[in-house]
Amino acid sequence: MAKIYVLHENDEWTAPLKTALETLGAEFELWHLHEGSVNLMEAPPEGVFYNRMSASSHTRGHRYAPEYTAAVLRWLESYNRTVFNGTEALQLELSKAAQYTSLVSHGIRVPETIAASGKQAILDASKQMGSTSFITKHNRAGKGLGVHLFQDTAGLERYLQTDFEPSIDGITLLQTYINNPDSLITRCEFVNGKFLYAVNVDTSDGFELCPADVCQIDDAFCPTTDQPRDKFSIIPNFQHEIIEKYEQFLQTHRISFAGIEFIRDEFGTLYTYDVNTNTNYNKDAEEKVGIYG
Repeated sequence: MAKIYVLHENDEWTAPLKTALETLGAEFELWHLHEGSVNLMEAPPEGVFYNRMSASSHTRGHRYAPEYTAAVLRWLESYNRTVFNGTEALQLELSKAAQYTSLVSHGIRVPETIAASGKQAILDASKQMGSTSFITKHNRAGKGLGVHLFQDTAGLERYLQTDFEPSIDGITLLQTYINNPDSLITRCEFVNGKFLYAVNVDTSDGFELCPADVCQIDDAFCPTTDQPRDKFSIIPNFQHEIIEKYEQFLQTHRISFAGIEFIRDEFGTLYTYDVNTNTNYNKDAEEKVGIYG
C-alpha cells in the first residue's frame, strides 16, 4: 500500500482520520500546513496525498495556511502525484461565490445571492434582494461563521455601523433567507465522488453546523423543541434526483470527498447552499446506522 500523506491545519479535526488509518494499519504521515517550506525544484515523496485544508483556518490563527496549501498542491500535481481534493477542491472550499456559480452551471438551484465588498456596497445590495428576510455570510468561512439573519435593510445598516465582522477575503454574501418549518437542513456526504449517506441537522440552536465531535458542546439533543431529537440524524435509504447532479458537480471539479448541504422551504423546494470539501463526520449518528465516512 502506498504511503498516505494528510494535508491539514487542525489536529483535532484530523484525529478521527488518524485513528481510522491506524486501525487499518496504513502507513501515513500528517502534514500540518500552518507554516513550513517546500523546495519546488525537488520531487515530492512517492505516495497518495489527501488535502483537508479548511476555509475557517484563520479562526484558529492559521491565516495563510490555505495559500501555503495551494502552493503545495500545485507542487504535488506538477509531479503527477495522486492527490485527493486537489487544487480545484481547495479553490471551491475558499469561495462560496465560486461554489454557487458552479452549482448553477450544473442545473442546481441555489438561494438568490449577491456578493459585495465594502459596507456601502453591502447596504446597496440588500436593497436589491427580492425577499424582505435575508442573511449575510462570509464568502470564505466554515461552520456557518459570520451568518446573520435580517428582516430588513434598516437592521443590516445598524449591524454595519456597530458589530460588522468582515470576511477574511473582504467579500460578504447576501442571500435570500430560506425558511424551513422544521428547522432542518440536510447534508449529503460523498466518498470517492459517490453518495454515501444523507444526514438531517437540527438548526434550532443556530448556524454553526460542523458535525465534527470536537465542535459539539451539549448538542446531542436539541433542548428547544417539545420532542427532543438528535442534532445529527442519518436518513435511512435517502434517494433524490439531486444526488446525480451533485455527483456530476464533484466529478467536474475532481472532488473525491465532500459534504453538500441543502435546505427545503415551506413549499418543499430544495436549495443547495454549501459545499464542504473538508468534510467531517458525526460519530454518534454513524454508529446508530453502522455507516462510517
